[in-house]
Amino acid sequence: MAVVINTNYSATVASNNLNASNAALQKSLNRLSSGSKIVSPADDAGGLAVSMKLGAAAKRQGAALANIGNATSYLQTQDGALKVAGKVLDRISELKTLYVDPTKNTSDLANYDSEFTALQAQLTALTTEKFNGVALFGTNGLTVAVTEDAAVASSVTMAARDLGHTATGVGAVSTAGGTNLGTGLALSTITAAIQNVATFRAVNGAEQSRLGFASELLTTNKANLEAATSRIIDVDVASESTQLARWNTLVQAGTSMLSQANGSAQTALKLLQ
Repeated sequence: MAVVINTNYSATVASNNLNASNAALQKSLNRLSSGSKIVSPADDAGGLAVSMKLGAAAKRQGAALANIGNATSYLQTQDGALKVAGKVLDRISELKTLYVDPTKNTSDLANYDSEFTALQAQLTALTTEKFNGVALFGTNGLTVAVTEDAAVASSVTMAARDLGHTATGVGAVSTAGGTNLGTGLALSTITAAIQNVATFRAVNGAEQSRLGFASELLTTNKANLEAATSRIIDVDVASESTQLARWNTLVQAGTSMLSQANGSAQTALKLLQ
């Protein structure tokens, strides 16, 4: 190989190799310090796009889980009111049976009427209960999205429960007229209202059960989405640490060889002496 002064090919090659090794070392350091495999879009443009979509879907899964939790709390609050309504009706039915006791005097019957009137007011009050400003009972049901894409086909509809309705609720009992419990309300009307409340509670329980399974599915899907995202963007520390050691060694070797290559020009000076 010719001995020249103007061009130091060995030094140029060594410098290029050193620059490449140093760049790789810096990238490895950035990955380990950030914990992310994709430090810049140039590292994996396609992977970055996919990870962003998967990450957004996982966050929507979390939001859907929160919505389901709120819907479950709504149903639990509603069931609490229905449970109380059932107890009130039980007491009214008991009063109705006690009222027909022929040994009771007029004052006793008046006392029963007073309690019955108070219980009617309580039933009416229960029909107006709310959860976070949303009516627990009425003619309109609620629909809860249980998937991250809010697919209508998968939504859970919580049926309307009109507790105050005279035929399907307790309205016939809470608004019963008459001068006394004995003539103003039939026992069959009370038992029908009890059955209505029991049906409401059964449907409420079924809806809570479905929301529970929907929540379980969302939790599983969210975990899987997060795992898929992690495989794309999270750095494998063990593997990257190995690469860091490799590039660190190459940078040190490249620095040493560049120094050697730069010193090779001294050979030409010796020939000129």
